[in-house]
Amino acid sequence: MPQSLSAVYIHLVFSTKERRPFLRYKKVRETLHAQLGEISKTLDCPSLLVGRVEDHVHILVRLGRTITQADWVKELKRV
Repeated sequence: MPQSLSAVYIHLVFSTKERRPFLRYKKVRETLHAQLGEISKTLDCPSLLVGRVEDHVHILVRLGRTITQADWVKELKRV
């Protein structure tokens, strides 16, 4: 029986509280984006791109087969 394959890509965008520019400084953005990428990687959802904007975050990932989209977002925001 042939194996079925799927690839689900998710583009997640979420903003800072009240769209305040907390991510104005490059060092803070780079640290946060690296942390988000590592968290996603440990959840078997490798990140392809993490955005760099001062008041919101863009993440493009390939969703793993063992986690739901809601659980992935919950874990990202929890940490």
